[in-house]
Amino acid sequence: MSQQTARRGGAAWALVITSVAGFMAALDNLVVTTALPSIREDLGGGLHDLEWTVSAYTLTFAVLLMFGAALGDRFGRRRLFIAGLAVFTGASAAAAMAPGIDSLIAARAVQGAGAAVMMPLTLTLLTAAVPAAKRGMAYGIWGAVNGLAVASGPLVGGSLTEHISWQWIFWLNVPLGLALLPLARLRLAESHGTGAPLDVPGTLLASGGLFGIVYGLVRGPVDGWTGGLVLTGIFAGTALLTGFVLYSTRAKNPMLPMRLFRSRAFAGINAASLLMFLGMFGSIFLLSQYMQGVLGYSPTEAGLRMLPWTGMPMLIAPIAGILADRIGGRPVVATGLFLQALGLGYMAVVATTDASYGSQLPALIVSGIGMALYFAPASHLVMSSVRPSEQGIASGANNALREVGGALGIAVMASIFAAQGGYETGRTFVDGMRPALVTGSAVVALAGIAALLIPARRHAGRQPAPAEPAPALETAAH
Repeated sequence: MSQQTARRGGAAWALVITSVAGFMAALDNLVVTTALPSIREDLGGGLHDLEWTVSAYTLTFAVLLMFGAALGDRFGRRRLFIAGLAVFTGASAAAAMAPGIDSLIAARAVQGAGAAVMMPLTLTLLTAAVPAAKRGMAYGIWGAVNGLAVASGPLVGGSLTEHISWQWIFWLNVPLGLALLPLARLRLAESHGTGAPLDVPGTLLASGGLFGIVYGLVRGPVDGWTGGLVLTGIFAGTALLTGFVLYSTRAKNPMLPMRLFRSRAFAGINAASLLMFLGMFGSIFLLSQYMQGVLGYSPTEAGLRMLPWTGMPMLIAPIAGILADRIGGRPVVATGLFLQALGLGYMAVVATTDASYGSQLPALIVSGIGMALYFAPASHLVMSSVRPSEQGIASGANNALREVGGALGIAVMASIFAAQGGYETGRTFVDGMRPALVTGSAVVALAGIAALLIPARRHAGRQPAPAEPAPALETAAH
């Protein structure tokens, strides 16, 4: 086999394995939402318990992302990727077989822990396997699959629940995981980070801080923003994260070197990612309910009608990756974010209790194109803004900020919705949703401005040396 063939085979396998693994982890963020009524009917539990079937996954996922990336850098990225995938697959089976609501919540928490180890390593493994000149297109496909998973979670969950049973939203992961495990062992090359010892104080500070903030954000709309535990979580989490930043500026081998944020490219794309997920998650959370609760669509019908938005990444994101290779990621990401903001604002204007699908379609298409233009180049910008040895922790930090943004988005949108409207009638729902969507549009527009602060391509950070990934490619092919 020639070296060129070996490279092509290794890169293709890495793209398939990391994209499918990323799809599984991203899908489980929102796949449960449309299945909650059926879960309650089968397993019982109150509203508080049902909220935790969603929150337990989000919480452990967000809290452990940077720790999972650090473990991969220290002990081997392929090894930890396989371990995280195995934990995620086993926990998915446990969730499908859960005899009660408490055991389901516990399984969801373990699922999130497995995903937190697996997800940030998908990008570092993919980067090692793909030649530098082709990474934009590879990130485009990876981003398309992950964007589709995030946006189609309610459709997949609703369709499986409606036509089979809610257990299948978890069983879906099992055959995929079992197929990926041997492929990852045989087709992915091992790689490590700097080899520095684990940063135990930094891990405890970051994990505790993220736990407190995400817990407060998740529980705020349910328990009230002045509740004791909510306020304690937010303030204690903020204090711990402040301590983490101060500690990391002085530590010899910090888990997340604060000097990375001196790079305008790294700081800009992470700010844009946080704001993008804040606006997008909160909007999907409300729009999926609007189509079902106000317009009267079934979960499957609502998901199908959202396909111009949720399905667009599969068509556009690979093209966005190629554009990023040619003109740089900054203009593509910024354009995508401004289009997403425009689509959300348009949806807020046309939303009524009896809005026709035709009136909503332009907003869905524009939002879909915008989301697709964001995903692939954003990943490229993150990975190209740091040294190859730091790509694992950069990916973990970016994913953690996305998760915190998503949790914050749902909390903010739910609070605005509750203050301006409610679930009593279709009219009150629209009254609450409109200002929430306007807020989401403004936040995503701010993300676009943050993206414009990223330096132009010729200053956009250090590109990994093309020679460095080559041995990994040859090893992966064998």
